[in-house]
Amino acid sequence: MIDIATRVWNRQWKIDPIVRSLIDTDFYKLLMCQSVFRNNADTQVTFSLINRSKNIKLAELIDEGELREQLDYIRSLSLTRGESTWLRGNTFYGKRQMFRSDFMEWFEGLRLPPYHLEKRDGQYELTFKGAWPEVMLWEVPALAVLMELRGRAVLKGMGKFELQVLYARAMTKVWQKVEALREVPDLRIADFGTRRRHSYLWQDWCVQAMQEGLKDKFVGTSNCMIAMRRELEAIGTNAHELPMVYSALAEDDATLRNAPYKVLSDWQDEYDGNLRVILPDTYGTTGFLEEAPDWLAGWTGIRVDSGDPATGAEIAINWWKSRGEDPTQKLVIFSDGLDVQKIIELQRQFAGRVRVSFGWGTLLTNDFRGLVSNDALSPFSLVCKAVSANGKPTVKLSDNPNKAMGPASEIDRYKRVFDVGEQEKSEVRV
Repeated sequence: MIDIATRVWNRQWKIDPIVRSLIDTDFYKLLMCQSVFRNNADTQVTFSLINRSKNIKLAELIDEGELREQLDYIRSLSLTRGESTWLRGNTFYGKRQMFRSDFMEWFEGLRLPPYHLEKRDGQYELTFKGAWPEVMLWEVPALAVLMELRGRAVLKGMGKFELQVLYARAMTKVWQKVEALREVPDLRIADFGTRRRHSYLWQDWCVQAMQEGLKDKFVGTSNCMIAMRRELEAIGTNAHELPMVYSALAEDDATLRNAPYKVLSDWQDEYDGNLRVILPDTYGTTGFLEEAPDWLAGWTGIRVDSGDPATGAEIAINWWKSRGEDPTQKLVIFSDGLDVQKIIELQRQFAGRVRVSFGWGTLLTNDFRGLVSNDALSPFSLVCKAVSANGKPTVKLSDNPNKAMGPASEIDRYKRVFDVGEQEKSEVRV
């Protein structure tokens, strides 16, 4: 097993680039990329970094030269022969050749497009512009780079023994979580921690700990590179990015109202089985489900990613019942702000009522809370989102209004079009 503390102490950047492969990304990005490549390849988008934790001044912590060095390294990456073979020939969700030849030929020739970086008010403004299938693949690596560079900045002043003790304590913390979770009956849990991980090496260690400690209860990882190297299932479906861009492209209110369903119609043409999972909260879960066409009720499941998770699951159960579906045969994936006690609580509450699964993110792969002075390694809320499509702004409302984004006038318009009433604000969980 790799001695992470020694690697951190040596700080050999050429040995440990933060992102070391184009498949050091989440599986859902590649699934979405193939759908976008087929349906919206010429759409021009802009993605921007958004630090929701304004108290963490990234531009004061992270050296700009080091950041540029890491981003430039990512732009030099291309798919290796082994990676291409794995994507072309592996079985994902029970299906061989999930990725079509035309998409793979394009992906094999891809280099990520340029970035624009500047400092403003103690923060980095990092933007990516270009064709949607290319630009969208910057999101996960950009976040991973910023998160890890922040961690490296905090660790820089530590001695060798201090680092050894820090990582020993962090490992103990993870293992205690694993020990608690392995007592949970019928648990199904996956690693969703790539974008806000402490580091690649740490995510890989956490995945190995889950493999050993949870056995069959650990069903896979969202990280394609780790899935390939550890012979695990690559896990993921789709994200808010799709309805946000489709909606921005809508020419009128009627087309806007239908945009989230158009997304899933295109997805259904592309994928089947367990990849048919609805993410309903981009513009409010209740309204989305009330207006949903009947064919969506036949899909495999729903992912709950904002608002109160138990409330989201109850809404889904009631919706399936209203459409004549058996909720016990449906899948609910919880993926927002999870940690051990919440996972145990949700599993107990919904076991036997639906098929329950968990995508465990930041508090699996980046829980160093309380381990350094001033809690300087505590995780924070950093996102990289599509902010425009073909020159029009994107909007996200969410079930938690604290996660809403977009110009105020467009937010008001979307609330009217999607009939979103009063919403309860809650803390944005990492």
